[in-house]
Amino acid sequence: MTAIFITATGTDVGKTYVAASLIRHLRQMGRLVDAIKPVVSGFDPAHLALSDPGVLLHALGLPVTLPEVDRISPWRFAAPLSPDIAAEREGRSIDVDSVVTFCRTAIDQRRDILLIEGIGGVMVPLDAERTILDVMMALHVPLILVAGSYLGTISHTLTALDALYQRELKVLAVIVSETPGSSVPLDDTVASIGRFAAPVIALPRQSGSGKPGEPASPLDRIFGP
Repeated sequence: MTAIFITATGTDVGKTYVAASLIRHLRQMGRLVDAIKPVVSGFDPAHLALSDPGVLLHALGLPVTLPEVDRISPWRFAAPLSPDIAAEREGRSIDVDSVVTFCRTAIDQRRDILLIEGIGGVMVPLDAERTILDVMMALHVPLILVAGSYLGTISHTLTALDALYQRELKVLAVIVSETPGSSVPLDDTVASIGRFAAPVIALPRQSGSGKPGEPASPLDRIFGP
């Protein structure tokens, strides 16, 4: 695999947390990892380290600076809304073709493996006609679908998978990122989704640090130890 697109069933389900975990896991395996998140909403330059690009840069071992953020996330918007609305609030628009070109250039220039983090859920709008799914279809690279473990996530996950399967996109795995404070046990959610898809991987919020003596990361199921 040379590039993987990380998408999700919706916003705030842990997509960036999973992307950062994957980056650390691959680096511990000795892989050279690059990552981009082309479109970001809810971006506050006063809190770079807490932003999605900042989290990715930290996992990559790179300085969390505005020039680095600009390099991996060119389309940034302040409002924590869907990107089409966030862009409109600023009198701007997103050129979806340019987003696709940006991603393809990053794939061509990767050192080894590239992770591309999407925005929001599988069909969040980027402009008046196209969604992030159109970007995934244009790139046609393998996908990881991130879901939460909250009540209702099973239906959301199966709906997202159906949209991906209908477009003949390859889903490497479903990663269920533990939702803090959820009333639904993580293992129960994984088991239920696992009746309809495979592999389905549980990612507890404290897993995957890779320190000596700790259990193997669940991400080994995708990439191997």
